[in-house]
Amino acid sequence: MTTNAYLSFLAIGVALVLIDGQIIYRSGRRYLENSYGDPAAGASMTRLVTVLFHLATLGVLALVSTIDMGGSDLPGVVGRIGVLLLILALAHAITLGALARIRGEQEVEAVVQRGPRPRLEAEQQGTTVAPVTPVPGQDGRYPAASPPLENRSPYSAP
Repeated sequence: MTTNAYLSFLAIGVALVLIDGQIIYRSGRRYLENSYGDPAAGASMTRLVTVLFHLATLGVLALVSTIDMGGSDLPGVVGRIGVLLLILALAHAITLGALARIRGEQEVEAVVQRGPRPRLEAEQQGTTVAPVTPVPGQDGRYPAASPPLENRSPYSAP
């Protein structure tokens, strides 16, 4: 493989890794901010996971660039890009799994810190809690009420 083909593969590979890393960072930050309640903590955890993603995939890119795929310059570059895309897909899936696990752990932690709900607490004490009754809106309907089935469009949300 010539130097130009090698440098072309590295440039394309670095661009793909950086674009995928930015997608993970931006989406992951919003995903974790919703579960943390503290936007700075969610952004921090997402940044750590994204740095790990970048380091791992750039390392794999360096390793894939040294593998001899055979053929002339163009088939070799295309073959390496194909292998890199498959590895990026696997790394992306692993990163999403890590973000989902972090979010799940934080949701459990939030429930534990919040403590038992009033109804559960009252049942443990042997007292009862009055049920919450919904208040109708100005139109006389309850806010959670949905339109009757006959008036609903088949393409509208329930």
